[in-house]
Amino acid sequence: MREQKESVRKILRARKEAMMPEDRLKKSHRICRHLMEIIRNGETVMVFTSKEKEVNTKPLIMALFRTGNPVVVPIIVKEDCSLRLSYLRDFSALVPSTFGVPEPIGSEIAADAKDISTIILPMLGFDRTGGRIGYGAGYYDRFLSKNPGLRKIGIAFACQETESLPVDENDIRMDMIITEDGIVYQG
Repeated sequence: MREQKESVRKILRARKEAMMPEDRLKKSHRICRHLMEIIRNGETVMVFTSKEKEVNTKPLIMALFRTGNPVVVPIIVKEDCSLRLSYLRDFSALVPSTFGVPEPIGSEIAADAKDISTIILPMLGFDRTGGRIGYGAGYYDRFLSKNPGLRKIGIAFACQETESLPVDENDIRMDMIITEDGIVYQG
């Protein structure tokens, strides 16, 4: 299973990296617009802070700030492969941290998973059954298994779709998957 997943990850990384930066940004804006159509007023949203070649979540976070929705971001804790949570109120709080992910290190405002309604997850790839493949460390799958009541929305570019993914019992399916084309899976 591990070899299958690594093979799929290699293909999906190449697809994502082949995208032009301006195309990536344009598609990211479309994904964020689709997301804002389904985010409920006032709900607390946990959203990853994107790295360069991922769906850019800055437009989404800015839109959530404008609508007054509380924003929670994860902080990677490598020691125990977990996620610590912090509210985000300003982009200036973000600094490159673990794996180059922007995190509010030194400016944390502790958040509790119980306050979150929806989580927006990064995906290296997905299929039309709600399957998601990440980068391989399992941070989000562990977090989701401890917090099963969250609405799980995976976001990716359409080119990251694959017909089927090798999944095991630890892989948690998404409730919804959104690309620049809109909602492509709704469980």
